[in-house]
Amino acid sequence: MVMDSAGNLRDIGEPEIDGAFLASGGVARVRQALERDELPVVDPEGLRIGAPLARPGKIVCIGLNFSDHAAESGAEVPAEPVVFMKAADTMVGPYDEVLVPRGSVKTDWEVELAVVIGKRARYLGSREEALDAVAGYAISNDVSEREFQLERGGQWDKGKSCETFNPFGPWLVTADEIADPQRLPMRLWVNGELRQNGDSKNMIFDVAEIVRYLSQFMVLEPGDVINTGTPAGVALGLPGRPYLRAGDVMELEIEGLGRQRQTVGQA
Repeated sequence: MVMDSAGNLRDIGEPEIDGAFLASGGVARVRQALERDELPVVDPEGLRIGAPLARPGKIVCIGLNFSDHAAESGAEVPAEPVVFMKAADTMVGPYDEVLVPRGSVKTDWEVELAVVIGKRARYLGSREEALDAVAGYAISNDVSEREFQLERGGQWDKGKSCETFNPFGPWLVTADEIADPQRLPMRLWVNGELRQNGDSKNMIFDVAEIVRYLSQFMVLEPGDVINTGTPAGVALGLPGRPYLRAGDVMELEIEGLGRQRQTVGQA
């Protein structure tokens, strides 16, 4: 679906928004059809809003990308982006239930600006090339289990890849609709209490540098997602460490990208 200028939902007439859709010029096709008023209006009543991207090829994450979050985590500000992977099947809809894993006592929240790749990117030579590879932006909740991540040995992936650990959406906002990805206020509430209140302008490594940097180490394909880091205010850094429990409610927003809401359940 796509939202028109009047706020109506319209059927895009294509099976899915995925890597193949992005690589084949799907955004331009839908925009042209919308301008010609060829897309039928959809009644949203009773519809589940899923993630606005089907089957991401990979989810690449940047850790400790806000200095205030690095400080609350007890880590030094990194000299280069901290890169880790998150299982692609963690992606769920923006209003779906998030499950605390069995045995978990340290499940945490992270509001993040997500970047969706729209064209193949390898060994990019400039920031301009990097931004040209971006199809659009969305909200990610990079849910994390801190004991699995930090206390159980190995790398971070197993604390990041539990089922339901990446609510995504509600919208994929095309890159041309975001004047500056480094000027986006981002907030997260738990049970109505504001926990994170940051801005993408405070990233250590901005979107252009992240995409350029990653392309030196891996090939980024259409439909890949990059979670770009979170500001301070996660449970790990708060007094009493108020980690998530079943029944808690998370609400997230990034200016221009919409709002998410998840109720926490138990796996």
